[in-house]
Amino acid sequence: MRAMGIDIGTTTISIIMIDGDSGALLGSSTIAHKAFLKGSAASRIQDAERIWKLTRQTVAEMTEKYGRPDSIGMTGQMHGVLYVNGKGDAVSPLYTWQDGSGNELLEDGRTYADILREATGSAASGYGLTTHFYLQKKGLIPAEAEKMTTISDYIAMKLCGNRIPVIARDMAASWGCFDLEIGDFCRDELENLGVRLDLLPEIVSGHPVVGRTEGEVPEGIPVSASLGDNQASVLGSVRDLSNTVLVNIGTGSQVSFGTGRYLEAQGSIELRPCTEKLYLMAGSGLCGGRAYAMLEQFYREACGRENEEALYSVMERQARDFIDTYGKEAAWKIRTTFSGTRSNPRERGSISGIGVENFHPGAMTVGMLQGILEELHEMYRQMCSMTGTKAAHLVGSGNGIRRNKLMRELAEDLFRMPMAIPACEEEAAYGAALQSLASAGFAASMTEMQQKIHYLNS
Repeated sequence: MRAMGIDIGTTTISIIMIDGDSGALLGSSTIAHKAFLKGSAASRIQDAERIWKLTRQTVAEMTEKYGRPDSIGMTGQMHGVLYVNGKGDAVSPLYTWQDGSGNELLEDGRTYADILREATGSAASGYGLTTHFYLQKKGLIPAEAEKMTTISDYIAMKLCGNRIPVIARDMAASWGCFDLEIGDFCRDELENLGVRLDLLPEIVSGHPVVGRTEGEVPEGIPVSASLGDNQASVLGSVRDLSNTVLVNIGTGSQVSFGTGRYLEAQGSIELRPCTEKLYLMAGSGLCGGRAYAMLEQFYREACGRENEEALYSVMERQARDFIDTYGKEAAWKIRTTFSGTRSNPRERGSISGIGVENFHPGAMTVGMLQGILEELHEMYRQMCSMTGTKAAHLVGSGNGIRRNKLMRELAEDLFRMPMAIPACEEEAAYGAALQSLASAGFAASMTEMQQKIHYLNS
């Protein structure tokens, strides 16, 4: 029994094949889709058709190399939106989660995101319904558009030859303006604002099979409705959602912790649908691992080595030397909100605690690492306060964690738990593959499939 997981990321397409019985990774392929299109300074749009063609090609190659999968699971970048016509073909670019049009100021000093947030409680620039609202007001929705969808649900449609998209609760909630208690969009509030609701796709329960493959891909393989990439990466990394905190650091950063009951979101914490029985509390740092990459670039510029090899090994050595000599408490205090926050996109980072005795690059490097982690740990503390519980296990994922041993060590110190690292590096695609087996009836539940997760240090 084999399962394929497809992850349509912001810059890459990752496809894996796993052994459904053991959970072992059979093979993987990650390609840069290079799908960004030129647009306004605020827009971050991509060519959906290019993403589809590259995905179809890679799926065919993976199937030829590793054999026909028994199921295909989907995941991908959340929040983004594109429009399709009655034939199920894209008639717009993909407006990604990075799209900034929702922050455009109106005459009354509010933004499009502000208006939706005041009416529904959940909206931000880059969220699908904020983008939809902006495009509608600007008259930019294509005349032939009949439905809106996410990029990964679009790929699922195309694999199956479907014409009408559907969306699971977790992806729907990522568009904002969503009532988690009832599991539906805030339709009355949106209608009062004149937002077009006829373009919204049907919300399906769970992540059911939405169709079977046809065309260039071997026919008849069940394809499941897409998971959000946050939910998929958690499900592909954590065996026990309600007792484990997951720290993910890549380009951005996230901390996630499961809960079995509905809770009012507080502060910077979002409550997201996950499984039928569990919600996911998620806190996101918009800069995250990018902050460390920015620091490396800063060091190269400062020493005139812009075009030379990366300095990450030098940075880690200097950071460790500083900790050995002065202790990590003596590092600079850095707040890594360089890209703002979900609740305040205009907020910026800060650096303090600089003195004569700690004026060293190692102090800045340690401070940056701790700043990335402290932003997430503060969100985790909010989660513990909301639920009255603490996690017993810590899992780390993402390239920022996998490639930086010092970051892992600092995370273990801060969270006061040893950190487990999933064996499969493509955690979201792995979670989608596991989900597809449960959705197609090859397992009793997703919880059963999660027990097949392997860790590097166990």
